[in-house]
Amino acid sequence: MVHLLVQAAKYLLIFCFLFYTFACFWVFRYRKDVSEQSYIFHLQRVLLYLIQFIANGVLYLTSKNQQILIFYLLQVLLVSLIFIFYHIFYKKASRLVLNNMCMLFTIGLVMLTRLSMDKAYRQYLFLVAGAAIAMLIPVFLQKLSVFRKLTWLYSVVGILSLMAVAVVGTTSYGAKLSISIAGISIQPSEFVKILFVFFIASMLYQKKDIKQVLVTSGVSALFVLALVISKDLGGALLYFVTYLVMIYVATGKMSYFLSGIGAMGLAAFAGAKMFPHVQTRIIAWKDPLSVIDNEGYQVSQSLFGIGTGGWFGLGLNQGMPKKIPVVEKDFIFSAISEEFGGVFAICVILVCASCFIMFMNIAMQMRDSYYKLVALGLATLYAGQVFLTIGGVIKFIPSTGVTLPLISYGGSSLISTMIIIGVIQGLYMRPRTPVVKISETLEKEGEENGKIQEP
Repeated sequence: MVHLLVQAAKYLLIFCFLFYTFACFWVFRYRKDVSEQSYIFHLQRVLLYLIQFIANGVLYLTSKNQQILIFYLLQVLLVSLIFIFYHIFYKKASRLVLNNMCMLFTIGLVMLTRLSMDKAYRQYLFLVAGAAIAMLIPVFLQKLSVFRKLTWLYSVVGILSLMAVAVVGTTSYGAKLSISIAGISIQPSEFVKILFVFFIASMLYQKKDIKQVLVTSGVSALFVLALVISKDLGGALLYFVTYLVMIYVATGKMSYFLSGIGAMGLAAFAGAKMFPHVQTRIIAWKDPLSVIDNEGYQVSQSLFGIGTGGWFGLGLNQGMPKKIPVVEKDFIFSAISEEFGGVFAICVILVCASCFIMFMNIAMQMRDSYYKLVALGLATLYAGQVFLTIGGVIKFIPSTGVTLPLISYGGSSLISTMIIIGVIQGLYMRPRTPVVKISETLEKEGEENGKIQEP
């Protein structure tokens, strides 16, 4: 009987998430119809609660663990409090971004509950902290205008933090990623990437001449170099791509972009020759089955899990995702694919894509070129992280050790993503007053489109 319920729940979960994902894009048809938008966003929240109920119900039926029921109620409480808070204090917030944030971390909590109850509880505590911080950020963005003036503070704090990791950091899978403070492990690069975006935006929002670009590039290189010294090449790649996109959009010069692409190719080649753990990941990427006993074991198990799950998955608690090393972090997408199915996993990608579209929509509509660049940089960080994670899981690119935002286990990654969303929400609600434009093209687009429209 339980098996039949699990299989029925599997298809119901897929249907609910398909409907939710469809709504993420369908809502763009109703930019000027507030009542229709409200109906769609309300429907998304109903589907979110339904997915929470079904998934946790299946986990309880298959494990008989009473803790799951308590944890389910805690999840419902957290999501409800977030919705209520935004409804009371931030009525003009983007409800699409808010709904997607809650949906993605809910999927993460469900998967972590299935993998490790202890880690699910810790992730929940990180979520509470991240949500509290994210809720305060829009207030500061609306009340303060000092952020554009802290250019060198961003760079000094960021570079020193990354260098501290390079010197005293803890090595994990060949790279120094974290430091321990009072017994708590923190990954500074997750937070410094936000400072990195604010630094570049502060440098380029007014002056974009060759001297300013060279200074910006030189300091940005120090950020990337600190990550390379720590052997965190996945983080270095993410930083560099963000820098490249922001430089190109700020200046509009294709020569800068193409030069950056060439430099990135040379750096990737050098990194592959210099760092043994990078060579290991390349070997595992090229032909994981030929080295399945060593370098290719993690990628092979990931592909087995995705293939075993097929389009509709095996059902919660019916697969063997724990066979994948570090599955709750870098390879949680494989676990989702195995037990929820390929259709559900594709919907996860589409929901992430809808977040990116909304981030870019906000960036393109901002009148203040400083905040326009900030939104663009944060959008690039988010999209790059999703691409690197899922690309490594499905063997599209070599694994980089980057986590899937809001879904993978990890306090630093989770809180930094919540901060990014808090900044995006703050920019969305910020009064749009013309200050300085990035380029004539973006200026014309801003004038034609006017104020930002929901979603």
